[in-house]
Amino acid sequence: MSALPARLLAVIALVVATGCASAGEDAPRVVVTTNILGDVTRTVVGDEAEVTVLMKLDSDPHSFGVSAKEAALIEDADLIVYNGLGLEEGVLRNVGAAERAGVPALAVGEGVDPIRFTADETAGEPDPHFWTDPRRMAKAVDLIAERVVAHVDGVDAAAVRAGAAAYRAQVERLDAWVERQVATIPPESRRLVTNHHVFGYFAQRYGFQVVGAVIPSGTTLASPSASDLKSLKDAIVRTGVKAVFADSSQPDRLARVLASEAGVDVKVVPLFSESLSGRSPGAATYLDMVRSNTEAMTRGLTGR
Repeated sequence: MSALPARLLAVIALVVATGCASAGEDAPRVVVTTNILGDVTRTVVGDEAEVTVLMKLDSDPHSFGVSAKEAALIEDADLIVYNGLGLEEGVLRNVGAAERAGVPALAVGEGVDPIRFTADETAGEPDPHFWTDPRRMAKAVDLIAERVVAHVDGVDAAAVRAGAAAYRAQVERLDAWVERQVATIPPESRRLVTNHHVFGYFAQRYGFQVVGAVIPSGTTLASPSASDLKSLKDAIVRTGVKAVFADSSQPDRLARVLASEAGVDVKVVPLFSESLSGRSPGAATYLDMVRSNTEAMTRGLTGR
Protein backbone atom coordinates (compact mmCIF):
# COMPACT_ATOMS: atom_id res chain seq x y z
CA MET A 1 0.00 0.00 0.00
CA SER A 2 2.78 2.40 0.85
CA ALA A 3 4.24 2.00 -2.65
CA LEU A 4 1.03 3.04 -4.41
CA PRO A 5 1.23 6.75 -3.62
CA ALA A 6 4.83 6.79 -4.79
CA ARG A 7 3.84 5.24 -8.16
CA LEU A 8 1.00 7.71 -8.50
CA LEU A 9 3.33 10.59 -7.74
CA ALA A 10 5.79 9.35 -10.34
CA VAL A 11 3.04 9.17 -12.97
CA ILE A 12 1.78 12.64 -12.07
CA ALA A 13 5.33 14.04 -12.23
CA LEU A 14 5.83 12.48 -15.66
CA VAL A 15 2.58 13.94 -16.97
CA VAL A 16 3.42 17.39 -15.61
CA ALA A 17 6.94 17.29 -17.05
CA THR A 18 5.66 16.19 -20.45
CA GLY A 19 3.02 18.88 -20.40
CA CYS A 20 5.58 21.56 -19.55
CA ALA A 21 7.90 20.39 -22.30
CA SER A 22 5.09 20.50 -24.83
CA ALA A 23 4.07 23.97 -23.64
CA GLY A 24 7.67 25.18 -23.99
CA GLU A 25 7.96 23.75 -27.48
CA ASP A 26 4.64 25.26 -28.52
CA ALA A 27 5.19 28.65 -26.87
CA PRO A 28 5.07 31.50 -29.37
CA ARG A 29 8.52 32.80 -30.24
CA VAL A 30 9.69 36.28 -31.20
CA VAL A 31 13.21 36.38 -32.66
CA VAL A 32 15.06 39.69 -32.41
CA THR A 33 18.33 40.44 -34.20
CA THR A 34 20.01 43.17 -32.10
CA ASN A 35 20.37 43.13 -28.34
CA ILE A 36 19.14 46.73 -28.07
CA LEU A 37 15.81 45.86 -29.67
CA GLY A 38 15.91 42.55 -27.81
CA ASP A 39 15.94 44.35 -24.47
CA VAL A 40 13.02 46.54 -25.54
CA THR A 41 11.02 43.61 -26.93
CA ARG A 42 11.50 41.47 -23.83
CA THR A 43 10.34 44.33 -21.63
CA VAL A 44 7.26 44.93 -23.77
CA VAL A 45 6.30 41.27 -24.23
CA GLY A 46 7.02 40.11 -20.68
CA ASP A 47 5.91 36.50 -20.17
CA GLU A 48 3.49 36.50 -23.09
CA ALA A 49 5.98 34.95 -25.54
CA GLU A 50 9.50 33.61 -25.67
CA VAL A 51 11.92 36.24 -26.97
CA THR A 52 15.16 35.01 -28.53
CA VAL A 53 17.87 37.64 -29.07
CA LEU A 54 20.53 36.74 -31.60
CA MET A 55 23.19 39.38 -30.96
CA LYS A 56 25.27 38.86 -27.82
CA LEU A 57 26.49 41.69 -25.59
CA ASP A 58 29.40 43.77 -26.93
CA SER A 59 28.82 42.68 -30.52
CA ASP A 60 29.13 44.70 -33.70
CA PRO A 61 25.77 44.57 -35.49
CA HIS A 62 27.41 45.33 -38.82
CA SER A 63 29.58 42.21 -38.74
CA PHE A 64 27.74 39.66 -36.62
CA GLY A 65 26.30 36.60 -38.32
CA VAL A 66 24.13 33.68 -37.30
CA SER A 67 24.78 29.97 -36.92
CA ALA A 68 22.76 27.29 -38.71
CA LYS A 69 20.77 26.77 -35.50
CA GLU A 70 20.02 30.48 -35.22
CA ALA A 71 19.04 30.62 -38.89
CA ALA A 72 16.52 27.85 -38.18
CA LEU A 73 15.11 29.89 -35.30
CA ILE A 74 14.57 32.79 -37.67
CA GLU A 75 12.74 30.55 -40.12
CA ASP A 76 10.51 29.09 -37.38
CA ALA A 77 9.70 32.35 -35.60
CA ASP A 78 6.18 33.65 -35.13
CA LEU A 79 7.60 37.15 -35.59
CA ILE A 80 11.01 38.57 -36.47
CA VAL A 81 11.95 41.97 -35.07
CA TYR A 82 14.98 43.55 -36.70
CA ASN A 83 16.51 46.99 -36.98
CA GLY A 84 16.56 47.28 -40.76
CA LEU A 85 17.94 50.19 -42.81
CA GLY A 86 20.96 48.04 -43.62
CA LEU A 87 22.30 47.64 -40.07
CA GLU A 88 22.45 43.84 -39.71
CA GLU A 89 24.54 43.27 -42.82
CA GLY A 90 25.27 39.63 -42.02
CA VAL A 91 21.70 38.61 -41.15
CA LEU A 92 19.50 40.40 -43.67
CA ARG A 93 19.74 37.48 -46.10
CA ASN A 94 18.28 35.14 -43.47
CA VAL A 95 15.55 37.60 -42.55
CA GLY A 96 14.65 38.10 -46.20
CA ALA A 97 14.42 34.35 -46.81
CA ALA A 98 12.14 33.93 -43.79
CA GLU A 99 9.90 36.76 -44.97
CA ARG A 100 9.60 35.19 -48.40
CA ALA A 101 8.58 31.95 -46.67
CA GLY A 102 5.75 33.79 -44.93
CA VAL A 103 7.25 34.65 -41.53
CA PRO A 104 5.99 38.08 -40.33
CA ALA A 105 8.80 40.56 -39.77
CA LEU A 106 9.11 44.11 -38.47
CA ALA A 107 11.92 46.38 -39.69
CA VAL A 108 11.66 48.82 -36.80
CA GLY A 109 13.88 51.52 -38.27
CA GLU A 110 11.64 51.93 -41.28
CA GLY A 111 8.71 52.95 -39.08
CA VAL A 112 10.30 55.64 -36.91
CA ASP A 113 10.81 58.45 -39.45
CA PRO A 114 14.38 57.55 -40.46
CA ILE A 115 16.86 60.21 -41.53
CA ARG A 116 19.64 59.95 -44.09
CA PHE A 117 23.35 60.44 -43.77
CA THR A 118 24.49 63.84 -45.02
CA ALA A 119 28.28 63.55 -45.12
CA ASP A 120 31.14 61.61 -46.70
CA GLU A 121 30.46 58.54 -48.86
CA THR A 122 27.35 57.75 -46.83
CA ALA A 123 25.45 60.83 -48.01
CA GLY A 124 21.91 59.96 -49.04
CA GLU A 125 21.88 56.50 -47.48
CA PRO A 126 19.43 55.74 -44.65
CA ASP A 127 20.90 56.04 -41.15
CA PRO A 128 19.99 52.91 -39.15
CA HIS A 129 21.03 54.22 -35.71
CA PHE A 130 17.62 55.56 -34.68
CA TRP A 131 17.89 54.29 -31.07
CA THR A 132 20.19 57.21 -30.16
CA ASP A 133 17.02 59.33 -30.15
CA PRO A 134 14.76 58.16 -27.28
CA ARG A 135 11.72 59.77 -28.88
CA ARG A 136 12.08 57.47 -31.85
CA MET A 137 12.61 54.53 -29.51
CA ALA A 138 9.35 55.43 -27.78
CA LYS A 139 7.65 55.14 -31.15
CA ALA A 140 9.45 51.83 -31.75
CA VAL A 141 7.95 50.48 -28.51
CA ASP A 142 4.45 50.94 -29.88
CA LEU A 143 5.38 49.44 -33.26
CA ILE A 144 6.76 46.32 -31.60
CA ALA A 145 3.76 45.91 -29.30
CA GLU A 146 1.21 46.21 -32.08
CA ARG A 147 3.09 43.80 -34.35
CA VAL A 148 3.31 41.25 -31.53
CA VAL A 149 -0.42 41.57 -30.89
CA ALA A 150 -1.20 41.21 -34.61
CA HIS A 151 1.02 38.24 -35.44
CA VAL A 152 1.87 36.24 -32.30
CA ASP A 153 -1.00 33.92 -31.47
CA GLY A 154 -1.88 33.33 -27.84
CA VAL A 155 -0.54 36.53 -26.33
CA ASP A 156 -2.72 38.66 -24.08
CA ALA A 157 -3.09 41.84 -26.13
CA ALA A 158 -4.01 43.93 -23.10
CA ALA A 159 -0.93 42.73 -21.20
CA VAL A 160 1.39 43.49 -24.12
CA ARG A 161 -0.08 46.96 -24.61
CA ALA A 162 0.15 47.66 -20.89
CA GLY A 163 3.80 46.59 -20.89
CA ALA A 164 4.44 48.86 -23.86
CA ALA A 165 2.74 51.85 -22.19
CA ALA A 166 4.75 51.40 -18.99
CA TYR A 167 8.04 51.09 -20.84
CA ARG A 168 7.29 53.97 -23.19
CA ALA A 169 6.75 56.17 -20.14
CA GLN A 170 10.24 55.23 -18.92
CA VAL A 171 11.74 56.10 -22.30
CA GLU A 172 9.95 59.45 -22.34
CA ARG A 173 11.28 60.26 -18.86
CA LEU A 174 14.74 59.29 -20.09
CA ASP A 175 14.39 61.69 -23.02
CA ALA A 176 13.52 64.54 -20.66
CA TRP A 177 16.51 63.67 -18.44
CA VAL A 178 18.90 63.67 -21.42
CA GLU A 179 17.57 67.07 -22.45
CA ARG A 180 18.34 68.46 -18.99
CA GLN A 181 21.88 67.04 -19.07
CA VAL A 182 22.56 68.43 -22.54
CA ALA A 183 21.41 71.85 -21.36
CA THR A 184 24.50 71.96 -19.11
CA ILE A 185 26.76 71.79 -22.21
CA PRO A 186 27.38 75.23 -23.78
CA PRO A 187 25.86 75.32 -27.29
CA GLU A 188 29.26 76.07 -28.83
CA SER A 189 30.64 72.87 -27.27
CA ARG A 190 27.95 70.57 -28.64
CA ARG A 191 30.16 69.11 -31.35
CA LEU A 192 30.73 65.40 -31.91
CA VAL A 193 33.57 63.42 -33.43
CA THR A 194 32.99 59.66 -33.30
CA ASN A 195 34.59 56.47 -34.61
CA HIS A 196 31.96 56.24 -37.35
CA HIS A 197 28.69 58.00 -38.12
CA VAL A 198 26.36 56.72 -35.41
CA PHE A 199 24.94 59.68 -33.47
CA GLY A 200 23.08 61.57 -36.19
CA TYR A 201 19.68 61.04 -34.55
CA PHE A 202 21.05 62.07 -31.16
CA ALA A 203 22.56 65.20 -32.71
CA GLN A 204 19.30 66.11 -34.42
CA ARG A 205 17.23 65.56 -31.27
CA TYR A 206 19.46 67.47 -28.84
CA GLY A 207 21.07 70.16 -30.97
CA PHE A 208 24.57 68.84 -31.63
CA GLN A 209 26.82 69.34 -34.65
CA VAL A 210 28.48 66.21 -36.02
CA VAL A 211 31.94 67.44 -36.97
CA GLY A 212 32.98 64.14 -38.48
CA ALA A 213 33.99 60.54 -37.93
CA VAL A 214 37.30 58.70 -37.89
CA ILE A 215 35.72 56.16 -40.24
CA PRO A 216 33.63 58.34 -42.61
CA SER A 217 30.91 55.72 -42.95
CA GLY A 218 27.76 54.43 -41.31
CA THR A 219 29.36 51.01 -40.82
CA THR A 220 32.39 49.79 -38.89
CA LEU A 221 33.33 47.58 -41.84
CA ALA A 222 34.77 50.57 -43.73
CA SER A 223 38.28 51.97 -43.27
CA PRO A 224 39.53 55.57 -43.32
CA SER A 225 42.00 56.81 -45.91
CA ALA A 226 44.88 59.20 -45.26
CA SER A 227 42.85 62.02 -46.81
CA ASP A 228 39.89 61.15 -44.56
CA LEU A 229 42.09 61.48 -41.49
CA LYS A 230 43.57 64.77 -42.70
CA SER A 231 40.13 66.24 -43.39
CA LEU A 232 38.90 65.27 -39.97
CA LYS A 233 42.08 66.55 -38.34
CA ASP A 234 41.53 69.93 -39.99
CA ALA A 235 37.90 69.97 -38.79
CA ILE A 236 38.96 69.19 -35.21
CA VAL A 237 41.51 71.99 -35.24
CA ARG A 238 39.05 74.41 -36.84
CA THR A 239 36.17 73.71 -34.46
CA GLY A 240 38.19 73.08 -31.31
CA VAL A 241 36.33 69.96 -30.20
CA LYS A 242 37.33 68.69 -26.78
CA ALA A 243 36.75 64.98 -27.19
CA VAL A 244 36.66 62.13 -29.68
CA PHE A 245 34.04 59.49 -28.83
CA ALA A 246 34.92 55.88 -29.61
CA ASP A 247 32.67 52.83 -29.36
CA SER A 248 33.49 50.79 -26.26
CA SER A 249 33.31 47.50 -28.18
CA GLN A 250 35.81 48.64 -30.83
CA PRO A 251 39.52 49.35 -30.48
CA ASP A 252 40.05 53.09 -30.20
CA ARG A 253 43.51 53.08 -31.81
CA LEU A 254 42.35 55.15 -34.78
CA ALA A 255 40.72 57.70 -32.52
CA ARG A 256 43.90 57.99 -30.46
CA VAL A 257 46.03 58.35 -33.57
CA LEU A 258 43.74 61.08 -34.85
CA ALA A 259 43.81 62.90 -31.53
CA SER A 260 47.60 62.78 -31.59
CA GLU A 261 47.83 63.94 -35.21
CA ALA A 262 45.47 66.83 -34.57
CA GLY A 263 48.03 68.39 -32.28
CA VAL A 264 45.39 69.54 -29.79
CA ASP A 265 44.28 68.36 -26.38
CA VAL A 266 41.49 65.98 -27.37
CA LYS A 267 40.32 63.23 -25.03
CA VAL A 268 39.18 59.83 -26.25
CA VAL A 269 35.94 58.94 -24.47
CA PRO A 270 34.32 55.47 -24.82
CA LEU A 271 30.61 55.24 -25.58
CA PHE A 272 28.16 52.36 -25.96
CA SER A 273 26.89 53.10 -29.42
CA GLU A 274 25.64 49.95 -31.20
CA SER A 275 25.38 47.21 -28.61
CA LEU A 276 24.42 46.66 -25.03
CA SER A 277 27.36 45.75 -22.85
CA GLY A 278 28.45 44.15 -19.61
CA ARG A 279 31.29 46.65 -19.31
CA SER A 280 31.42 49.40 -16.70
CA PRO A 281 29.93 52.01 -16.20
CA GLY A 282 27.03 49.98 -17.52
CA ALA A 283 24.90 49.38 -20.58
CA ALA A 284 23.08 46.18 -19.70
CA THR A 285 19.80 47.73 -20.84
CA TYR A 286 18.80 50.34 -23.39
CA LEU A 287 17.94 52.81 -20.62
CA ASP A 288 21.32 52.25 -18.95
CA MET A 289 23.13 52.69 -22.27
CA VAL A 290 21.56 56.07 -22.98
CA ARG A 291 22.26 57.30 -19.46
CA SER A 292 25.91 56.18 -19.59
CA ASN A 293 26.45 57.79 -22.98
CA THR A 294 24.84 61.06 -21.93
CA GLU A 295 26.96 61.27 -18.80
CA ALA A 296 30.13 60.46 -20.77
CA MET A 297 29.34 63.08 -23.43
CA THR A 298 28.57 65.70 -20.80
CA ARG A 299 31.86 65.07 -19.00
CA GLY A 300 33.83 64.93 -22.24
CA LEU A 301 32.44 68.15 -23.70
CA THR A 302 32.41 70.24 -20.55
CA GLY A 303 35.69 69.05 -19.05
CA ARG A 304 34.01 68.10 -15.77
